[in-house]
Amino acid sequence: MGSTECVLLAVMAYDRYVAICNPLRYPIIMNRQVCVQLATISWVTGCLTALLETTFALQTPLCGNLIDHFTCEILAVLKLACTNSLLMDMIMLVVSILLLPIPMLLICISYVFILSTILRISSAEGRHKTFSTCGAHLTVVILYYGAALSMYLRPSSSNSQEIDKIISLLYGVLTPMLNPIIYSLRNKEVKDAMKKLLGKILSHQT
Repeated sequence: MGSTECVLLAVMAYDRYVAICNPLRYPIIMNRQVCVQLATISWVTGCLTALLETTFALQTPLCGNLIDHFTCEILAVLKLACTNSLLMDMIMLVVSILLLPIPMLLICISYVFILSTILRISSAEGRHKTFSTCGAHLTVVILYYGAALSMYLRPSSSNSQEIDKIISLLYGVLTPMLNPIIYSLRNKEVKDAMKKLLGKILSHQT
């Protein structure tokens, strides 16, 4: 699921790029078939990387059966390994690079073009309105990638199991919980409903 979300966030950045930089061609470029293909690539990539990691992890001899983590996180399982496996370390490194820095780079490139297009808009209101369409996506990217990068691409010598647990909660639980709220706040009807709810709460308190 985590691997799939990494690719999906990059796909969403591309979608924002097409919508803002090529708005007239958007329905042609991002047609239903392309959307299905991009979603399929995201899920297949996530499933294949998870299958690869799990297959090699199961072949690694473990010294114990108690995983000191909330879930069977691959890094927590590998900490039980009796021997250091160079092959497993290389697989983890390659997968981490493919699913973290590379999608992040694609996201950054997309937003460079997006910002360039936004800065060419003459009115301040137009710039604000256009950039606000990217706000939800950027919030999720910062939350998700910030946690994932700090967990998977930091030196192994600095690993702490307690810190790993907290970070995994950030990208595994908190970010998915916030997703519906973050994306829904762009919806005018949701905003109006939130204002009414807050108004009722404040009126009851007074």
